[in-house]
Amino acid sequence: MLTSVELFAGAGGLGMGMSLAGFRHLAVVEWDRWACDTIRENQRRQHPLVCDWPLHEGDVRRVDYGAITCPVDVVAGGPPCQPFSICGKHAAHADDRDMFPATVDVVRKLRPRAFIVENVRGLTRSAFANYFQYILLQLEFPELTSKPDEAWTTHLRRLQRRKTSGHRDGLAYNVIPTLVNAADYGVPQRRERVFIVGFRDDQGVRWSFPRPTHSRDALMIDQWATGEYWDRYGKKRPPTPEHLRKEAECFRGLNRRPNMTTEPWRTVRDALVGLPNPERTAGSFHNHGFQPGARAYVGHTGSPLDLPAKALKAGDHGVPGGENMMIKDNSEPRYFTVRESARVQTFPDGYVLHGAWSEAMRQLGNAVPVTLAHIVAASVATKLLQRDLLSLAASPARA
Repeated sequence: MLTSVELFAGAGGLGMGMSLAGFRHLAVVEWDRWACDTIRENQRRQHPLVCDWPLHEGDVRRVDYGAITCPVDVVAGGPPCQPFSICGKHAAHADDRDMFPATVDVVRKLRPRAFIVENVRGLTRSAFANYFQYILLQLEFPELTSKPDEAWTTHLRRLQRRKTSGHRDGLAYNVIPTLVNAADYGVPQRRERVFIVGFRDDQGVRWSFPRPTHSRDALMIDQWATGEYWDRYGKKRPPTPEHLRKEAECFRGLNRRPNMTTEPWRTVRDALVGLPNPERTAGSFHNHGFQPGARAYVGHTGSPLDLPAKALKAGDHGVPGGENMMIKDNSEPRYFTVRESARVQTFPDGYVLHGAWSEAMRQLGNAVPVTLAHIVAASVATKLLQRDLLSLAASPARA
């Protein structure tokens, strides 16, 4: 079985995706007490994806990684996004919450065969261009560490010289950064995130990010060409929105199945199938209590039912604001329940979020969608297992 070490585990989204892909966690590290309580609560309930996780509550920089004696196949984690978030302070390396240096340290110590790092789209903004390159080069050459009191810009120049020299002696990784939209992979949410995946040089792996499985065009055909989307829900097809009329006309008469290689984007309505109306009852679902007080205002208008949700947010602009809410069929706004938000993040229905509504929503807003995590982790696992099979085939036959 492939092994992994999970950093910045949060509520467990990336870690559950790794579990679904067949990884056995040697350590799961998270400093936030509420997120740890969520994992512990689900362990108490014997949730199969987390029940055997060796959870370490604390700072990733304080863990004794020397106690991990098994070879580590993958280090995975999503360092805190606040230093790079569009809604944050944009302080990057000057922000105490920048945990990319700590991530590189763990990679250097554990020497995994591969790593998976996730972060916000803001990391790729032009304002952070040099620092983003710095992060990538540190992950590529983790043993070329900064000197005492060396400015990161000076260290960057040394890393650049190593890169252009062509010398790859010692610990080095082939690093592939990719900006993806979670909606393109079956997540009912337009959530753009950066994945940085690296394979150790000696693995000889050739990898690319998995191809999208879902698309907006396929949803357009389902809704405004064939009308199959509305038929599924027994709803009368509404008038085509003015801004979509020309585009929809291009799809008239098309049958999606022979013309599209992807499935339709999943919408909020798709995600909430089977959940009762929380304004009437929570039914048998955990975390499905109604949260009153939703209101829409400029810049915070909620998520339409018939599109993927806007990206769930974890901060002040998410929970008290209008982003973490839906617009009902009668055009009134309503906050997503925690369970509805968990559906939008593709968390299992049996997975319980610990804490009050705002705290649980914060955990979900910081999480990696489980479905997307599974897809990425499975693609990495496939390459590592293929490498193992090739090595086994090339080894001398045993008597």
